Amino acid sequence: MLTQLPNRLANGLRVLDLFCCQGGAGMGYHLAGFDVTGIDLAPQPRYPFTFRQADALAYLAKHGTEFDLIHASPPCQRYTNAQKIRGNDHPDLVQPLRELLTATGRPYVIENVPGAPLLSPVELCGSMFGLRTYRHRLFETSFPISALHHPRHLAPNAKMGRPVRDGEFMHVVGNFSNVPLARDVMGMPWASRDGLREAIPPAYTAHIAAQYLANSPQAVAA
Repeated sequence: MLTQLPNRLANGLRVLDLFCCQGGAGMGYHLAGFDVTGIDLAPQPRYPFTFRQADALAYLAKHGTEFDLIHASPPCQRYTNAQKIRGNDHPDLVQPLRELLTATGRPYVIENVPGAPLLSPVELCGSMFGLRTYRHRLFETSFPISALHHPRHLAPNAKMGRPVRDGEFMHVVGNFSNVPLARDVMGMPWASRDGLREAIPPAYTAHIAAQYLANSPQAVAA
């Protein structure tokens, strides 16, 4: 468990972290100075900020306007290649989520895997932030964010089921080995194996939050 949060300067703004899991996204906003509240249907004892166990869509509909910014990471299983190959059927939450987010009138971020039906998304990769994992994720935002240079993928991904070798990047999915290394790679020292494989690195949302704070009149006024 994380015993001490990194130092940062509070900005006086509140972010709602929907489908929060163990707080990879939430930590990025925390580092940018936000007061973070996480919502998840399952208990999340490792979540390092204020947590409410609730249905994310229901909580959003009732309380979304109470926050300055809303981040949502709905389950990605519907859009992953593995689930499509297996013929598994999962609900599409992106469209109803977007409708609820728009209805709040608050700025929002929706995160998901490549292939998800996001509108004009920006793709982020761990290599953009000097991380030892690629972990591509898409971000739809209601405010402009700039694209980053996407370095060529020169390092190979370690094959599943064996230790990561020197010069390899880590693929933090499934029943991966070496949880301590994954915590270091992802920047999530408090997380469990389950939390790590469901998370995005905090570096991604810290980047998005910094652009929101720099460009949003609401954030500048705060």
